[in-house]
Amino acid sequence: MSDFIQVIDPGHGGYDPGATANGLREKDLTLKIALYTRDYIYELYEGVKVYLTREKDVFVSLSERAAFANRLNADHFCSIHINAGGGEGFESYIYRGSYSSKSKTQALRNVLHDTIVAETKFKNRGKKEADYAVLRETKMPAVLTENGFIDNKDDADFLKSDANLRKIALAHAHGLAKAHGWKPKANKKPSRPSVGGKVFYRVVAGSFVERENAERRVKELKAKGIESFIDEYRA
Repeated sequence: MSDFIQVIDPGHGGYDPGATANGLREKDLTLKIALYTRDYIYELYEGVKVYLTREKDVFVSLSERAAFANRLNADHFCSIHINAGGGEGFESYIYRGSYSSKSKTQALRNVLHDTIVAETKFKNRGKKEADYAVLRETKMPAVLTENGFIDNKDDADFLKSDANLRKIALAHAHGLAKAHGWKPKANKKPSRPSVGGKVFYRVVAGSFVERENAERRVKELKAKGIESFIDEYRA
């Protein structure tokens, strides 16, 4: 039996920051949530391959995001966003048109939506429909999630916490698993849980302007048996 193919789409990126407010940029938050979601899925479930439409801060057009999922013949597409416009809480969208897989798309979205609301405690703004390109142009069931309002102080304060971004990601992983019936790995619980339980800390071993200097430091650390990686960010 072939693996389930899940595409996760971090909204915006590159020269398109998405919504901005309270010192936050949508493109940064969506990428973190998407990467954490992928990590949780691989850690907790069997038989799933996860692909991201972008894995770093680059621009990808809406049509290319959908085309990417279509080329993979993906089983499901989930686009992650942060809202703006003065509201509060969580809402989700599916394509509003008429199509053969709509009832299945609705059923999958309902499970994901309810799980995210239950686990994040976001205010529930409801299950909605829209004519978004990534929902219209994808050939598989597709959903778009709006995870809080970047211009709402309470939501923004929540989104400023990496632990809360992990909480949103874990809720996405749990919701997708429930919706699709993924098999959990035996005796696995998520490491670095987003809320409660054991707390983990990351040690930064240097910041560099030139990537080659960062790569040199990684090699030095790995030579000493210290696992390390490069995390890109903009000051």
